[in-house]
Amino acid sequence: MRAGMTTGRRLVAAALLAAMAGAAGAAEITVSAEGRVLAAPDMATLRLGVRERAETAEAALEATSTATAALLAVLEEAGLAPADVQTSELSLYPVWRNDRDGAAADGFEAANVVTVQLRDLTVLGPVLGAAVAAGANRFDGLSFGLAEPEAAMDLARRRAVAEALRRAALYAEAAGVELPPVRQIQEDGAQAPRPMMLRGAEMDMAAAPPVATGEIALSARVTVVFGPPD
Repeated sequence: MRAGMTTGRRLVAAALLAAMAGAAGAAEITVSAEGRVLAAPDMATLRLGVRERAETAEAALEATSTATAALLAVLEEAGLAPADVQTSELSLYPVWRNDRDGAAADGFEAANVVTVQLRDLTVLGPVLGAAVAAGANRFDGLSFGLAEPEAAMDLARRRAVAEALRRAALYAEAAGVELPPVRQIQEDGAQAPRPMMLRGAEMDMAAAPPVATGEIALSARVTVVFGPPD
């Protein structure tokens, strides 16, 4: 009876050892990689507007409204769709000065800023020049992007996975093990076009200022796990 129990225990122990050895021999490789794509932008986003100062709130707001109406008319004449022009800031506040008697009111300042989506980069310079001529004196920035970035983003994803496969194969070869199949792919983050920003405060441009569009970068990062199925 004892001999049978001893034999059974040995068989169980051998099976456990074999399972542990199999688990220890199963290679698992985890690799993170990034894929990047450079693309020429096909659209621009700019914020520009009008800032006016006057003795009264009514006068400041009226001056700003008049100049903004002229600015919007110029944008319409340039062929921009109404959906691509949006008011993004409208402000009116008192201006204070400090003297011996403390703070004192020194008029009012009003601002009206619009965000413009420009889908034809060939008219970017002329639009900026015309905006200044119409009364725009505030410039809050310019960024370039892609109207439809998914194709470029998909290429970045493919490059990220390809780089992960290359690295995993290298590690497996260096370690002297066979590269196991892909068990999991996780996208750690995909960055759409990183806008190249040009910023400014008060505008003082010549007509049709030169603008260089350059290229924008898109990136995707993945983590790939190679190993036996769970």
